[in-house]
Amino acid sequence: MPSKESQLILTGQLGDVMKESAMAALSYVRSHAEALGLPANVFENQSVHIHVPAGAIPKDGPSAGVTMTTVLVSLASGRKVRSDVAMTGEITLRGKVMPIGGIKEKVLAAYRSGIRTVILPKKNELDLMEDLPKELRDQMQFVFVTDIRQVLDAALEPSSSSGRKVAREIEAENGHERPKRRRGEKAAAKAQVS
Repeated sequence: MPSKESQLILTGQLGDVMKESAMAALSYVRSHAEALGLPANVFENQSVHIHVPAGAIPKDGPSAGVTMTTVLVSLASGRKVRSDVAMTGEITLRGKVMPIGGIKEKVLAAYRSGIRTVILPKKNELDLMEDLPKELRDQMQFVFVTDIRQVLDAALEPSSSSGRKVAREIEAENGHERPKRRRGEKAAAKAQVS
């Protein structure tokens, strides 16, 4: 949102480590904007608001850096984040992806949600092999990364063609923009048709 000065607004149940992850993500995107194909002045004179809904449980722990960076690059570039991919990992200010804890629980949560592709830090590969049953590993695809650019390549959809973007803008101007449905809503609509 436009602002007289650039600022990061964080709301929700975030612990100190999550706040630092968001700040590191924004710093990385700003300092590497041109290399990421973004304008050099990305987010200049804009407030960036990140809200992490969480109920009553504060979220803390260094594992959201890659996700926050991906969201910020998506916002700045207009490239959508793939809905069939889960990710976890922390980043440094230079964009290196650091290992994190709780791999088994995070992969199981992705699996229960129907997601079969998970982006993980390369340094957690051994943890995954030790902690996760082979039968489950065989049903999933893992993308092991060492750098945030590998995460962005795996997590973001390719740039949309300008024709589709123009068509959406025209539909919006005419008041005919279709509301986007979530995965559960799509399934419910499909079940009603059947």
